[in-house]
Amino acid sequence: MKRRGRAWRLLPLAALALLAPSGAEAHLVQTGFGPFYDGISHLALTPDDLLSVVALALLAGLGGARAGRLALFVLPVAWLAGGLVGLARPVVDSSPTVTTLSFLVLGVLVVVDRRLPAGGVAAIAAAFGLVHGFLNGAAMTRVGVGFVGLLGIVAAVFALVALLAALVVSRRRPWERIAVRVAGSWIAAVGLLMLGWLYRGSV
Repeated sequence: MKRRGRAWRLLPLAALALLAPSGAEAHLVQTGFGPFYDGISHLALTPDDLLSVVALALLAGLGGARAGRLALFVLPVAWLAGGLVGLARPVVDSSPTVTTLSFLVLGVLVVVDRRLPAGGVAAIAAAFGLVHGFLNGAAMTRVGVGFVGLLGIVAAVFALVALLAALVVSRRRPWERIAVRVAGSWIAAVGLLMLGWLYRGSV
């Protein structure tokens, strides 16, 4: 029993080690199914992007059905637009600070649960989509995947937002809304841990 208790206490440290950024890498793996599926795997293996999409989907779902629908279409379109710019002008490296702040801020917005207007959720989705899409486009160019890989990422973003936002919108009971806010608090906490990891040697 004591060993089992110690194992549970080590789980947060193991999660932090897995999420810790090791540098400005594209996190692209070869799936063997082509660049489209490589793009899908890119989203799954990039915690900054994945947690940002999850947090935005939760925020949109908390805002209601209209906010969820707007985010569902605005985020992928903005991601694609930013990605096309990144493909054409791959002049910057990925910034772990910017991407970490992205899901940290979104996680805090989920926790606060101030019902934003649907237009406000759409504006947030557009801004985050452009930033993350641009960085993804630049990464796709550096590893030679290009436009098809970017389409894979956008398709994965669309599917994830559709599933999570619809799930949250359908939750009616107060305790279910609280559970969504708790999920947002975990995302924000991971953001704080990653920022601390990034700047651990600068203090």
